[in-house]
Amino acid sequence: MRQKGFSIASLLRSRDQNDARGRLGQRQPVAIIDIGSNSVRQVVYEGQTRSPSVLHNEKVLCGLGKGVAKNGRMDDKAVERALMAIRRFMLLSKQLKVSETHILATAASREAENGPEFISSVEEICGENVNLLTGREEAKYAALGIAAGFYKPDGIAGDQGGGSTELVQVSSQGEWKGVTTPLGALRLQELSKGNANAARKIARKTLAELKVDWPGEQRTFYAIGGTWRSLIRLYMLEIGYPIDVIHGFSEKASKIKDFCDRVLDADSSEFEFIDEISKNRKPLLPYGAAVLAELIDHLGVKDIATSVVGLREGYLYSLLDEEVRNRDALIEATAELSLLRARAPAHSLELADWTDEAFDFLQLAETPNQKRWRHAACNLADIVWRSASDFRAEQTLGIINNAGFNSISHEGRAFLALVTFHRYQGLGSKKIPPPVAKLASEASEKNARILAAMFRMLYMFSAGEPGVLPELGITRTLSGTLVIHLPAKLADMAGEKPKQRVEQFARELGEDIEIIVAES
Repeated sequence: MRQKGFSIASLLRSRDQNDARGRLGQRQPVAIIDIGSNSVRQVVYEGQTRSPSVLHNEKVLCGLGKGVAKNGRMDDKAVERALMAIRRFMLLSKQLKVSETHILATAASREAENGPEFISSVEEICGENVNLLTGREEAKYAALGIAAGFYKPDGIAGDQGGGSTELVQVSSQGEWKGVTTPLGALRLQELSKGNANAARKIARKTLAELKVDWPGEQRTFYAIGGTWRSLIRLYMLEIGYPIDVIHGFSEKASKIKDFCDRVLDADSSEFEFIDEISKNRKPLLPYGAAVLAELIDHLGVKDIATSVVGLREGYLYSLLDEEVRNRDALIEATAELSLLRARAPAHSLELADWTDEAFDFLQLAETPNQKRWRHAACNLADIVWRSASDFRAEQTLGIINNAGFNSISHEGRAFLALVTFHRYQGLGSKKIPPPVAKLASEASEKNARILAAMFRMLYMFSAGEPGVLPELGITRTLSGTLVIHLPAKLADMAGEKPKQRVEQFARELGEDIEIIVAES
């Protein structure tokens, strides 16, 4: 019977935009307008969730804080630029059908003589109240951003803006004790009259009068803010770091301090990759370096972790109910990708259950954090099925290397990358693993290979469809041989290719495995 064709273009025209399969239609977009001392930014999120996806992100570097320390006022031209940007943001919100807009204003708006007038103008444009944050509130929401974006964080978060730098404890206990300091990059540039070493002395004197205790034994400093992100990005480029993702990048504080010293003492042209940094951020790098170097000394920091989430994400996180806050951001984000892109998302859950049982039965060592990575790998296992088979590894690696996943370290990304590489390229492949694999420990690499072998074997039996994996068992005979059990109805599945994959799995484990089919 001849099949009638259909036009995808016609189908697209007939559907409502909210019914797009690239979006989760039941969610209502929310927006935050963040009025900082250096930039004014709008971020529109797909919905208010544990791991919100960004629909639109735009900033304008207005420099509202420039001149406040000297003149007590925000510059009139900076104010007009900010108001112009906010008018545009509100129109974008209307186009994107934003359900709620939260407007946050920080140090410059709080301290400037013309701050109240500016806030009034913003409220008139937006038809919403502006939440003019105190320094302590800035610190609290910055810490909540770290809680939202890292797995069980423990340390001190620092958020450097244009007008101030907030320091606050971060721990699983949920106590956000913090302080605000006048060590914003723009303010320091102004107070030091453009002399970065003078700015460092100001930072040292200011910090000497402050005491921020570590909440636990870890001495990790979570660096938030555009200037510090640019500084860390330059460091990553200089050392030839294998991936570009800044969030979750971790380094010994001593190495970052040495780099800060270089930034303070050298001309910017001496850095090979300086042109990769935004031209608006370049002039502020020495002031970010001055504060970070002094913080490392003053606090006795051991490790620096870089965050792309902070005040905005922390504010949204504070609005979630406790049950949603307690969800795992990494699992939520990867499960969304499975829902949006996999052939059968339920199969991802069955993969997680089957590998849970197998790792437990085989007594394969993994930490609770590594177990999360394994579950994330199960969620990502089928998201590129539409790609040509030769390029599935490459496409999935692109997602893993660049996706805005929170609550995963760079070693975790390396684990996911290795699982993907070996799953698609094979375990005996002579192809060179991707650069990110260098970030994996020996234990992570071993478990990644075993998990990839499981995937290669299991997909031979299930073809990615749910309902099959729960019927496959794994046991051991009295003689110690491992057994994969098939129900009688799947007897014909035990063909040549599945047997090869079972043997491959056996080699990774260093054991003998056989397939046994149950009697009818």
